[in-house]
Amino acid sequence: MKYIGAHVSTSGGVENAPLNAKEIGATAFALFTKNQRQWFSKPLTEDNISKFKDNCETGGYSPDHILPHDSYLINLGNPDAEKLLKSKKAFLDELQRCEQLGLKYLNFHPGSHLGQNSEDECLETIADSINWALSQTEFATAVIENTAGQGNNVGYKFEHLAKIIGNVKDKSRIGVCIDTCHAYTSGYDIRTEETFLNTFQQFEKLVGFQYLKGMHINDSKKELATRVDRHDSLGEGFIGLDAFKFIMNDDRFDGIPLILETPNSEIWADEIKLLYSLAL
Repeated sequence: MKYIGAHVSTSGGVENAPLNAKEIGATAFALFTKNQRQWFSKPLTEDNISKFKDNCETGGYSPDHILPHDSYLINLGNPDAEKLLKSKKAFLDELQRCEQLGLKYLNFHPGSHLGQNSEDECLETIADSINWALSQTEFATAVIENTAGQGNNVGYKFEHLAKIIGNVKDKSRIGVCIDTCHAYTSGYDIRTEETFLNTFQQFEKLVGFQYLKGMHINDSKKELATRVDRHDSLGEGFIGLDAFKFIMNDDRFDGIPLILETPNSEIWADEIKLLYSLAL
């Protein structure tokens, strides 16, 4: 079964996220557990936590189908020791917030070397940062999102994801989220059945589907291999609808949260219906 949703608002408290997801007919959702543009936020209250869990239960949302995202400020590969520690502490706080809410996953962008060291060094630093945070938490899985490769960001190759996973000590608490826009603009063509199958053959060989914990379902405003991160509404960008039809009819993508991050929240309900209509 496919579980589809969007990255919904938490305005007024995290407990509103499942309510907002229900309004658009979502069977999965993503959220920020704090302000994504601030380093630290006030702690979750017992009221926030209990209402969030109650609203998830009422809405029928399992932790298997909820994909929280961390702050955009965090860079677990920062070459500056002081700034790296700040990122690690913020990442730890995000993992702890997920665990307070009973959530299994924390989706994050791996990081950037900022042009100050090599990609390999950055990937090793990211893995070390993950190990540091996981050692201080109980059960939440760190879910690496592939990137478009914009600027000095790593994570735009499946080999990068594999290297991070390879250096994480607890393999039971590491996973991957594939963003379709990022994959396409980093150079992985998914527009035809042949190229789609080839891309995910590479993914299986280099990473493995056992690590796939979620997907971000986005079209792209930019062309193949441009390494620019610009999401578009489904069917309106350079990827086109066929790629999403392939996902909807491939059981390798069953049971995980498929999350829209398309730019027009007004049509998320329609895009969810569109995706379900693509299933044969």
